Amino acid sequence: MSIKSTLLWRVVPAITIVIAAILGWFFSHESPVGLFFATVVPLSKGVLPPSIVGQGRMTGTPEVPDELMPQPRPINEKFLDLPRGYKMPQQGLGMCCRPTAYDDVLVYRTILWYLLSGGRHIDGAHLYLNHKAIGKGIAEAIKRGVPREEIFVTTKVFPTEFGYESTLKWVVIYLQDLGLEYIDLVLLHFPSLPPLMSSPCSTEGKDATTCRKETWKALSELREKGLIRNAGVSNFALQHVKDLEGVGAPVANNQIQFNPFVPAHVMETVEYCHENNITITAHSPLGGLTDKSRAFSLAQLNQMAAKYNKRVASIMLRWAIQRGFVVIPGTGNPEHMKENMAVYQFELSDEDMKIINELKYTDPSFIHLDARSAA
Repeated sequence: MSIKSTLLWRVVPAITIVIAAILGWFFSHESPVGLFFATVVPLSKGVLPPSIVGQGRMTGTPEVPDELMPQPRPINEKFLDLPRGYKMPQQGLGMCCRPTAYDDVLVYRTILWYLLSGGRHIDGAHLYLNHKAIGKGIAEAIKRGVPREEIFVTTKVFPTEFGYESTLKWVVIYLQDLGLEYIDLVLLHFPSLPPLMSSPCSTEGKDATTCRKETWKALSELREKGLIRNAGVSNFALQHVKDLEGVGAPVANNQIQFNPFVPAHVMETVEYCHENNITITAHSPLGGLTDKSRAFSLAQLNQMAAKYNKRVASIMLRWAIQRGFVVIPGTGNPEHMKENMAVYQFELSDEDMKIINELKYTDPSFIHLDARSAA
């Protein structure tokens, strides 16, 4: 046997053991998909994730001064109407998909900075594995004088938790982790399971449509009990939304990827939602899944930013708000939070709105999350 063959026979078992250990670590977690993203997102930015090195070791969001008290809410703040008379702030704080969203210490600081700076809408999910840190930040903000009734909290049920009994159980856990008596809006995070994943519902042999409906019935019951105030969906294509008609509570919100570059079929979902009083939250307003800053490269938007003396990001957020969408930009930077809240304080002209509406980008590298392929 050659030296290379000998080395190969020694290395392969070791690699196999390492891979098995990693997979075992992921799949032993209550949310393997969440742990995957909490590990991969920081690594993709060159940062060691808290899932490996522990919480509180990451730098980014500064400490919140002990003497900092609540500041006024944003000037000209806007809201969208939800069922039963509730209102949803059009500008929120997304708590996903950046390294600082996975470190408990920085999440706590982020929430506290945001609420004390006047922000009131927090968008989270069980998948992001930061409920407890978010709840800690909310509790401290309330202690410093921010009224709970002003805070709008959104979270999401991941498909691995779909099912009637499972959803009833998990939402109670969300409430406990967040330290809240009620959640303002709970969404079905995706229409169906990722590959190789299962849920309590799917293990009973039920298809994706049935599992969505069972989950929706559970959310509807929780709404009647006052544990949640409204229910909605996320990343749902038109048919998925229609499947829930008449099942229980009205669909209050659909959180989808939306920007000027989305495929035409997305507008069918948008139009249906608007016609049926379903609010829309636009995630990724600056670009695609792999290039979330697509807008920064466009000359028209850079010229517009100079015209209004704003960042391109602010232009795009304002565009979405004027289109009637909710926006949830994610940041752990207190100054960027203030800039994002300042989108209420200026208005794009009809001409500039038209320019942005007509932007199209055909680069094949643009990737859109196409929910139509989901079961």
